Amino acid sequence: MLFPKCPALLLGLAAYLAISSAVSAEESTDKFAPIREKIASAIRDDNIPSIAVAVAKDGKIIWEEGFGLADRENRTPATEHTLYSVASVSKPVTATGLMVLVERGKVDLDKPIDDYLGEVKLQAFVGKAADATVRRVANHTSGLPLHYQFFYEGEPYEPPSFAESIRRYGTLMTAPGERYQYANFGYGLLDHVITQVSGKPYADFMREEVFLPLGMTHTSIDIGPGLEAQQAIRYTPEGKRIPSYKFDHPGASAVYSSAHDLVRFAMFHMKEHLADQKQILKDESLDEMQRDTAIEGKGAGYGIGWGTAADDRGYEYIQHTGGMPGVATTVRFIPSERLAIVSLANSRSPLAYRLPDLISEVLLTEKNPKHKDVSEYVVPLPSGKSDEQKPADSSIKELEGTWRGKLVTYQGEAPLRLVVQPDGDVHVRVGDQLETLLSNATFREGFLRGRFSGKVPYDDARGRDYQVQVELKLRDGVLNGSATTQTLPDAWGNNAVTHWAEVKKQ
Repeated sequence: MLFPKCPALLLGLAAYLAISSAVSAEESTDKFAPIREKIASAIRDDNIPSIAVAVAKDGKIIWEEGFGLADRENRTPATEHTLYSVASVSKPVTATGLMVLVERGKVDLDKPIDDYLGEVKLQAFVGKAADATVRRVANHTSGLPLHYQFFYEGEPYEPPSFAESIRRYGTLMTAPGERYQYANFGYGLLDHVITQVSGKPYADFMREEVFLPLGMTHTSIDIGPGLEAQQAIRYTPEGKRIPSYKFDHPGASAVYSSAHDLVRFAMFHMKEHLADQKQILKDESLDEMQRDTAIEGKGAGYGIGWGTAADDRGYEYIQHTGGMPGVATTVRFIPSERLAIVSLANSRSPLAYRLPDLISEVLLTEKNPKHKDVSEYVVPLPSGKSDEQKPADSSIKELEGTWRGKLVTYQGEAPLRLVVQPDGDVHVRVGDQLETLLSNATFREGFLRGRFSGKVPYDDARGRDYQVQVELKLRDGVLNGSATTQTLPDAWGNNAVTHWAEVKKQ
């Protein structure tokens, strides 16, 4: 059992038995038969270890099932109660805990997050750190940059203390409110806020104030001792077992949960008011989480922990996906149809991102009459980025000339030179290294973007090869912004740490 000797566990188990009795075997076997076959085929033909799904409609769970093996080496079958690493689906979970403190008056969404961090504060190269509010951190508009780090079992590396992490990585690269930039480290800040304000460790607060009251008895922060047998092991696309790993941003990535628990979590956020769930948040707080306060992309927005968009038939949904080494997850709900869908995989399976669409097509056979023209929508799904060289962007010629400045990390700085040539090619030189080409260079909406091979003065790559991705905004004759060192993918995954770069035209 996940939470032994706990009265709430008995309540959760009773609820599970009650809900399970409502699941229609005919519906799960017949209506979803084509999807079940697709999942079975993927497990058989595409080297996917396992997938778990759960679907709720009109206030009850109508299908939940596990497919394949959660642990191949021990031949452990996946079920709807298997604990999967859910990656960025952790964000709406963490945001729910944050909103509990907001309702209690202990956190103000529109005050600087620095007010809640303790002695170590954010720094800002652009704008003011005081303008990085809790809300802006939660909706990815605080100015924090791209960041993700994995610390694998068996390696001689551990996450630094969080105070040290803030010193190293808590730096704003764009002005607060200026733009949307998905930032894992921001949700690391939010789990730190939960700890600081509540006086309890993040994991304990989430268990006591979110998981148990919502009957999420197969959900935890990380996998604690004694729970190993209940987890889905993470695997590479080639089927290699990935060692356990940790993060320096737990609130963004560290939740483990089951399909059963997550579909009930989605039902709570859809205001289903299940009898066995404590209403830890008012409906108004749930609305606030789902209200767009940032534009993620065309037809897509972001609130507090949840993204919003619509499918290709016009059904507006609330969603979060997750992806990292050995993980592909989606939680989606369509409030207008009282439909919630969860799909979890213990490998980077594209099917886990497609299943909500496929299941919606089974249950919602018509286009949404309220949104007959759906051309405005773009469905945001995780996607890889190609390093294949593309033709130079002609607009870069606006920057033609030599630009000099510096690249700054928490460990030091190095001279940086960019040369924008008449043909649109951009050459980069860091320190006294050889000059290299900025690949896939573009200059759009005021940002120079591209990537190059080179070394910068920092140790976080831990001996792994990396490339540097730059995203520099033109401000009053100066190009400045982020230079992100992204380690090259290996058998497990990669890391990304962002530094400051600034150059001025000579």
